[in-house]
Amino acid sequence: MLRRWPYTFAVCLSLAIGVTAIVASLHFNVPLRDPEGFLGPAYVRLPLIGLLFFLSGVLPLAIRRAGVWPLTRLRHVPEKFIEIIRTEWTWGRVGNIAAGLISFYICYVSYRNLKSALPLVRDRLYDKELLDLDYFLLFGHNPAPLLHDLLGTDVVAQILATAYVSYLPLIPLTLGALLVWNKDVSLGAWYATALSLNWVLGTMSYYALPTLGPGFAQPSMFTELAPSAASTLQHSLFTNGAQFKEDPTGSHIYGIAGFASLHVSVVVTACLFFERTGQKAPVRWAGWGFLCLTVLATIYFGWHYIADDVAGAAIGWASVSIGAWATGNRGRRRRRRLDRPRDDDAAGADTVAV
Repeated sequence: MLRRWPYTFAVCLSLAIGVTAIVASLHFNVPLRDPEGFLGPAYVRLPLIGLLFFLSGVLPLAIRRAGVWPLTRLRHVPEKFIEIIRTEWTWGRVGNIAAGLISFYICYVSYRNLKSALPLVRDRLYDKELLDLDYFLLFGHNPAPLLHDLLGTDVVAQILATAYVSYLPLIPLTLGALLVWNKDVSLGAWYATALSLNWVLGTMSYYALPTLGPGFAQPSMFTELAPSAASTLQHSLFTNGAQFKEDPTGSHIYGIAGFASLHVSVVVTACLFFERTGQKAPVRWAGWGFLCLTVLATIYFGWHYIADDVAGAAIGWASVSIGAWATGNRGRRRRRRLDRPRDDDAAGADTVAV
């Protein structure tokens, strides 16, 4: 029974990285911290997201079933609301949503804490090697200044900065929407597992090849950029990182790591997931468009080297593939093609019907 539950892998994964984070905290004598987000701590943010999508899914349906004209029919909305909860919202469904959100939360918080412990474990940085690789790939040029010359350093900076920082709320929002609005348990488990894998594989990549990223390793290349949300975030990360190194037992968390780019990996995960599950074209196009802006922003602001983005894309692909296998969705796109009737069969059926 447990092996058939699509959340088994995600729960085990969250327990494994959670225990690892606790062991690291005890070993280095640093407290476990819950990173702040756009709506406060993650343990507040994720339940709020779940509640938001629950209300946005149930309330309009209750209004539609009650009717809006004459307006007196709106008094039946609470009755229909309760009816929908009783008939469509079983404890099993709520438990699956909770499993997806909690496993994602544990993996993310553990990843942030293990990322914070990175300077306590690895003091060797590989920025020079990756910077040399960028120069080699672009025939003696650094990609960031090339983008500055090509795109400018003012208006485009604001556009790319907005896209870059919007990643922070968008990812948990897409997870909340899929878990709450979708009734296919294995589909929600696939997405939650794939996102959780990004944090685990990303943590491993940070320890395998520690870097700061060009924006922190060579900040002189980015002095001409207009102030933006991205530069504010970089300054905050630098300040918190310096304070963490002064006192690792304090309240600050270290958050600087370049290889691999988890911005790229997570967005690639979303794009591939949307493609393999056959989401509507506007959703898929929006995902790929957002990925293009994200990749540009990582190089433009010096968050990452080219190799970081390539490795991030590989992590995204691996997360989707492993997540599909772990939740019983391997070959889902192929099955959907096989299940869809061929054009000639459909035409023949129509002819017989006529």
